[in-house]
Amino acid sequence: MTGKNARHNAFLRLVSSNGAASGSESRYSLLTSKEVVIGRDPTCQVVLDAMMYRMVSRRHAVVRPLSSSLDSKFSWVLCDLNSANGTFLNGKRLSACQELHAGDRISLGADGPQFIFEYDLISQPTVMTNQVKPLPSAKNHHGHTHLKQPDSVSFTQLFPIISTGKDLTRKAYLVPGILTVIFVVLMFATVGQPQTNQVIVATYIASAAYYFVYQLCGKQKPWWVLMGAALSTTLILLSPLLDLFIFVFRVILPGNLPSPQEPTTFTELLVRMFFGAGLMEELLKALPLIGAYYIGRGLPSPWRERIGIWEPLDGILLGTASAVGFTLLETLGQYVPNITQQVGIGAAGQLAGFQLLIPRILGSVAGHMAYSGYLGYFIGLAVLKPRMSWQILSIGYLSASALHALWNATGSINALLLVVVGVLSYAFLMAAILKARVLSPTRSQNFATRFIGPK
Repeated sequence: MTGKNARHNAFLRLVSSNGAASGSESRYSLLTSKEVVIGRDPTCQVVLDAMMYRMVSRRHAVVRPLSSSLDSKFSWVLCDLNSANGTFLNGKRLSACQELHAGDRISLGADGPQFIFEYDLISQPTVMTNQVKPLPSAKNHHGHTHLKQPDSVSFTQLFPIISTGKDLTRKAYLVPGILTVIFVVLMFATVGQPQTNQVIVATYIASAAYYFVYQLCGKQKPWWVLMGAALSTTLILLSPLLDLFIFVFRVILPGNLPSPQEPTTFTELLVRMFFGAGLMEELLKALPLIGAYYIGRGLPSPWRERIGIWEPLDGILLGTASAVGFTLLETLGQYVPNITQQVGIGAAGQLAGFQLLIPRILGSVAGHMAYSGYLGYFIGLAVLKPRMSWQILSIGYLSASALHALWNATGSINALLLVVVGVLSYAFLMAAILKARVLSPTRSQNFATRFIGPK
């Protein structure tokens, strides 16, 4: 098909994410006979680099030709393909297909790559084919357009740290890197001081495990709120309230934990662990979440949403943070000192304590963090669906306690069964995180979708 009207020769010009032009070479011609799909999938007509543009969906948006029967002229409309981070036209998010006009700016995601829709000003016959026609400076491999890089080297290419800007903190994990360097220096500084060194190592491992969960949740929560949840749990364990919990769950209720020499069946051990470990410890770790909910209710927006619990993701983030405080105090205050005393004071005891510390803290992702995060999901779900709050809370509390008890009971039987229960607990937490992201009222702002990919 041929045409002599210059309006038919439309194209998209790719610009950088901050709006600066990336060169005349990055242009993609639009056809009057075929739609152009933009995304990371290799089958798209405009393929974007998956590593450079993680916020772009596999099939993010499409530009379709639209013919006018009156004057036989063509126009083009832009449609979003249900992308994870949305398509924006001139700064406004698309909710339906919209016609494009010369100079319109298309953004894939709020801070993703941008295209400018333009018409060629040169009026000349144009031969239309069935594929997107790249400029002569572009190379075509296997039917896909790849831009040829210029030979010149810019100052920012030689010194990339100058041009990264906010991306250095948002996308390059600068803060975790800084904290790692600080912890490493502290570890060197405390060589010869085993107790202090153990606290630093345990804190770093716990922080790394929690950061992993935080990234999967994908919701912003102030760091001081999360640290407050962990500290609150630690203070509860050091307060007389713990004695009350022990009296209720291990004296009044059948949760008295057996001694190593006491013979018990697996069923009896499971029941004792359910009351004395599962129900008691999960309720104890949930107290900071309940406090955060009631504190948030009395605050104005946006502090209400930042501090309180208003959805399942809030419950998971605060629940796992509470579990970090519980794990650190339990490991450093009980398990490590006990094993050190059993082996003997000295290098052998310190080594045994260090060997126990690492798996206990690192395994909290499939242990205390898994149970408390899973219960936190139900606490947030109960807030989101208040009419069925008591049923939701009952199911969450009992199931989290059952997982906790099963882990404790199988630990004395078989190591292989312990692996199975650990994997099961981890799977429960991950399933809760994925479902919480779907249910989140602020799902469009969730940063985890940029790492996990599109729908």
